[in-house]
Amino acid sequence: MNGLIEFIKTLGPTRVAAMGAVAAILVGVFAFIIFRVTAPQMTQLYSDLTLEDSSAIVNQLESLGVQFEIKRDGSQILVPSEQVARLRMRLAEDGLPTGGSIGYEIFDRSDTLGATSFVQNINHLRAIEGELSRSISSIDRINAARVHLVIPERQLFQRDRRPPSASIVLNVRGSLGPGEIRAVQHLVATAVEGLDPEHVSIVDETGRLLASGTDADQEGIISGSLQERVVEIESRLRNQIEEILNSVVGPGRARVRVAADVDFNRTTETTESFDPEGQVVRSTQSKEEASSSTDPQNEVTVGNQLPNGGNNTQGQGKVDQSSSTEEIVNYEVSKSTKTQIVEAGQIKRLSVAVLIDGVYAPGADGQIAYSPRSQEALDRIAVLVRSAVGFDAARGDVVEVVNLQFAQPPQVDDVVTSDLFDFTREDIMRFAELGVLLLISLLLLLFVVRPLLRRIVTPEERMPQELVIGPDGMLVAESALPAEVKDEEDEFRIEWIEEAKQEGALQASSISKVGAMIEDHPTEAVSIVRGWLEEAA
Repeated sequence: MNGLIEFIKTLGPTRVAAMGAVAAILVGVFAFIIFRVTAPQMTQLYSDLTLEDSSAIVNQLESLGVQFEIKRDGSQILVPSEQVARLRMRLAEDGLPTGGSIGYEIFDRSDTLGATSFVQNINHLRAIEGELSRSISSIDRINAARVHLVIPERQLFQRDRRPPSASIVLNVRGSLGPGEIRAVQHLVATAVEGLDPEHVSIVDETGRLLASGTDADQEGIISGSLQERVVEIESRLRNQIEEILNSVVGPGRARVRVAADVDFNRTTETTESFDPEGQVVRSTQSKEEASSSTDPQNEVTVGNQLPNGGNNTQGQGKVDQSSSTEEIVNYEVSKSTKTQIVEAGQIKRLSVAVLIDGVYAPGADGQIAYSPRSQEALDRIAVLVRSAVGFDAARGDVVEVVNLQFAQPPQVDDVVTSDLFDFTREDIMRFAELGVLLLISLLLLLFVVRPLLRRIVTPEERMPQELVIGPDGMLVAESALPAEVKDEEDEFRIEWIEEAKQEGALQASSISKVGAMIEDHPTEAVSIVRGWLEEAA
């Protein structure tokens, strides 16, 4: 300890303070770097949250003791990346986030024992609206949704019942197509009993009416569906052709356009046909009749009046007998009835245009050279295209395959990227942060710590000694003079200092006397000074 204390004393207070400053800076810098390196990487847990959801999620995270960060005025919450999946499942168990709406969890409360039927009906309506809002918000390009339902209460002895209706406000990214708007209408209509899609009105956040919710939109809906049918047919055929051509000419080296002429008329045809050769016996009816009569020759006796007394008829008159047979056969003629309904949307004609790039190959000078494709290759491609679209010459389909050079040649990728260097955006930002910290550390060591350490290690330079005149008349250092010479020099200095003090005191007394005389006779003093100035001029 004594040796250490002596060493510290030899260093001096300046060096000790510098060493302390260097140690403090190093400890602070390395502590900051270690803290940043070992700090958990924060990842987004949820974004675009409402204040209600943010408050509930923060309370849950604090109760779980999880580190989190809040950004964008509370709409975004960040947590450690390794805990994202577990926290989302834990929050989903509690029904968070709710999207700013209340669903069926409103009935999970235990304070509904004394609630009236009116309150229960209101809560049921709120639950349906909240669940529908969540379902609509889960659709792509829809940020948020609010649903308002109007369900008339059924009254007793009421014959006419007003149908329910709904109004929806959407916050969307971009714009919604007619198909997506109808999807929202049908989603809400099928979730509410008795609600028709035509009675669902939709408005976006800018106040633009997307669906009016009246029967007048039915014609527009049908027209929109037919137009979507055309687009669907063209897109499907184009994708089929491009999928085949990408395997033949390469990805992006072909352009395909399909124009479909679609019949929008709906046709109903009923046909009845009879086959005379196809006779079938439906029913048969046979009838036989026999009759006999005797002429009694105008004799009236008891015998011929009796029912069975006609045995003794010989010689009594003329006897007539007759018989007949009748047969009726009913036939059923074969008949077929055919009703054929041709819905709108049948393809009447197809026009397909295919543009194909040529072949690129390295030339003699090392540059990529272009060469057109042969006619045989184009004919084969045309056969593939006709087969892919279901070509029908009877209805006037047209397929054109043209080979032209594209304005931009294909890009040759010389460097093949490996999955080893397939970093995400978060990884790149993390590497950039570590690189900045490393750069700051190097600059601090080079321009701050290194000069301070050099200042501490470098021995103190002795101040240059004062030069004095030696006995031989030469300038020498004061430490190089002999002891007796130093004593003489010291005595000489003391005497010289005393004489200088006396001369200074004499001059000060003279100056004070002159000042007193000037104060007593200022006019004469001014005249004397003017005379000096004139003489000098």
